[in-house]
Amino acid sequence: MDPRPDTIAAIATAPGRGGIGVVRVSGPLAGEIAGAITGRIPGPRRATLCRFAGEGGAILDEGITLFFPAPHSYTGEDVLELQGHGGPVVLREIVRRCISLGARLAEPGEFTRRAFLNERLDLAQAEGVADLIDAASAEAARGAARSLAGEFSARIDALVAALTQLRLHVEACIDFPEEEIDPADRAAQRLALATVREDLARLLEEAAQGAVLRDGLTVVLVGRPNVGKSSLLNRLAGEEVAIVTAVAGTTRDYVRATILLEGVPIHLIDTAGLRESGDEVERIGIARTWEAIAKAGAAMLITDAGQDESAEESRILARIPPGLPLARVTNKIDLAGLAPGREAHGTEVRIRLSAKSGEGVAALRAWLLDVAGWRPSGEGVFLARERHLVALREAQAQLAAAAGKGAQAFELFAEDLRVAQQALGSITGEVTADELLGQIFSRFCIGK
Repeated sequence: MDPRPDTIAAIATAPGRGGIGVVRVSGPLAGEIAGAITGRIPGPRRATLCRFAGEGGAILDEGITLFFPAPHSYTGEDVLELQGHGGPVVLREIVRRCISLGARLAEPGEFTRRAFLNERLDLAQAEGVADLIDAASAEAARGAARSLAGEFSARIDALVAALTQLRLHVEACIDFPEEEIDPADRAAQRLALATVREDLARLLEEAAQGAVLRDGLTVVLVGRPNVGKSSLLNRLAGEEVAIVTAVAGTTRDYVRATILLEGVPIHLIDTAGLRESGDEVERIGIARTWEAIAKAGAAMLITDAGQDESAEESRILARIPPGLPLARVTNKIDLAGLAPGREAHGTEVRIRLSAKSGEGVAALRAWLLDVAGWRPSGEGVFLARERHLVALREAQAQLAAAAGKGAQAFELFAEDLRVAQQALGSITGEVTADELLGQIFSRFCIGK
């Protein structure tokens, strides 16, 4: 059997018609395929104008050929790129020709997976590729580019290196228990651990903000019918995404809109008005409202400034999940003659505004950013995923446990350090289960 990996091929540009389309090939047969299709193997990294030949020499297209010999390529293997016209039929024919010459169709994310396995990228950088493609704002794109460039990975590597040095000292104490341990060495170990914990805490804070840029915040608008939920959604979205009428119960199901505040995606869900209803359709919409509240990251309870708080609103408050960030928003202040504002009552936030005029809406936007965890930290933010945060928090917990160990508990101390280092290593792929790799790369597009 040939021990070399398969050669893979796929369309690397977005589906549909376009001015340019790219077919990418990676693997040991890339050079042979280039010769069969174009009649030559182009010089390394030199754009060459060629005709692309199909079976029997029929011309499929004409375009640019690029050849990247291993290991100086995206995947670390021989890579061929055929850049032709962006018609889907033409591109599919070129891929079929590549397959007839010995390649197979690539799986989702397989090019980037090979880059990871060939150590061209670590796992965090590979995820940065997908995040850059999926970025919903300029800020998110810049953060993904920093992750792809290795800034996040470099911070992780520095922590791992510091932990490695600390573990060396601790393991020496375990291996040579008969040696008298200098109190200065113990003090140095405590200082090194404190430094690592401080650096990790800063990294976790920055990663949490990066996760906000990537994933955003889901916020549900709830309240009685006709209090202005849909009007407020339209005001925040800047367009008429929800139907607004004077008829109570107009909204029967979710109406969704995503807005960007300082680059943070805020996913707003306008829900059916909460009340007792004999309408079957409205009852289903109300049930879905409670389902949305259970899954949300925050909620806004909208009330009418011209009406007193009702028993219905008290029941709504009682059913809001404990710990869910909640803003009690008083709408229609323009009709009631109230001034806009934001006040804190313990853990509760109250905001007065007018969805119609826009007064007070800036305070609501500021609250949304606060809840999302956004901080004006400038250009240093990189994107992070939930699995990164989980790993960082696990490492943080293990280091806290290590700091609490007694002076003689070197074995337990060393184990806490080992588990912390393992958690950090899982971020860049030093310690990664095959199942996790499959989940990550399966979400990529075919040609990436």
